[in-house]
Amino acid sequence: MENTTPSSLDKALNLEYESASDVWVTNGYTLRKLIGIMGMSLPLLLWLYLFLENRLLSPLDSISHYFFTQAGTIFTIILSLLAIFLIVYKGEEPIDFYVSLAAGVFALLVLLVPTSNLCNVCGEEGLSYCVTVLEPSQAREIVHYFSAGLFLLCLAYMSFFLFTKSDKQPENRGKGKITRNRIYRLCGVIIVVSILVIGLGDGANLMDEEFYTRYHLTFWMEALAVEAFGLSWLIKGNTLFKDK
Repeated sequence: MENTTPSSLDKALNLEYESASDVWVTNGYTLRKLIGIMGMSLPLLLWLYLFLENRLLSPLDSISHYFFTQAGTIFTIILSLLAIFLIVYKGEEPIDFYVSLAAGVFALLVLLVPTSNLCNVCGEEGLSYCVTVLEPSQAREIVHYFSAGLFLLCLAYMSFFLFTKSDKQPENRGKGKITRNRIYRLCGVIIVVSILVIGLGDGANLMDEEFYTRYHLTFWMEALAVEAFGLSWLIKGNTLFKDK
C-alpha cells in the first residue's frame, strides 16, 4: 500500500500504520489523551444533559448522584471507559501501572457501589429527573465515599510524583518539561485540596452545613478535581505544552 503523509489530525490522534496489527488505543499517548478528555468532559456532559432534558440549572449534590438520573447512562459509560483505560494503562515504569490499576479498580467500585439515593421514589415531585432508587444502605455509601476518595488520591499521586519524573537531571531539562511539571504538581495539589474540602464539609461536618449545601460544594470540588486530573493527563498525552 502506498505510504501517505499523516495529517495533523492523524498526528494528534497518534494514528500509526507501521504495523497493521497494532490497535489504536494501545498507544500510550492515545490512552492518556482519551483519559484526559473523558475526565474533563464528565461533569459538563452530566450537567448539560439534565439542563437540556429538564431545564435543571443547578448541579446535583455530587457527580455520583447523576447515576440516579436520566444522565445515568452517560455517567456509567464514561466512568466505565475511564476505569478500563486506567486498568490497561502500562505507563513508563511498573509503579505507573500499579497506581493506575488501583485508580481503575476504585473507579469501578464507585460505579458498582453507588452513593446515597437522590430521591425516595422515581419521579418524585420536584425531582422528575430521578429515575433510579436503590435500597438504602449505609455500608454501600461508606464504600462509595472511600472508593471515590482513593480514586482521586491515586490520580493526584500520579500527577504529582509520577508524571514529573524525567531521565534528565533538573539542570538539563527544557523549559517545556519544567512548565509541565509545575502544572502536574498544581493539578495534584488541587485534587488533594478538593478531597480535603469534601472531607471537612460533607464527611466531618466542620463547615457551615447551609453554606456547603446551598453552593453544592461537593459537586464543585469533585468537578475541580476531575478537571485537574483530566488536564494533567492531556498534558502527559503530549496534547498541551509540548517540547518545541
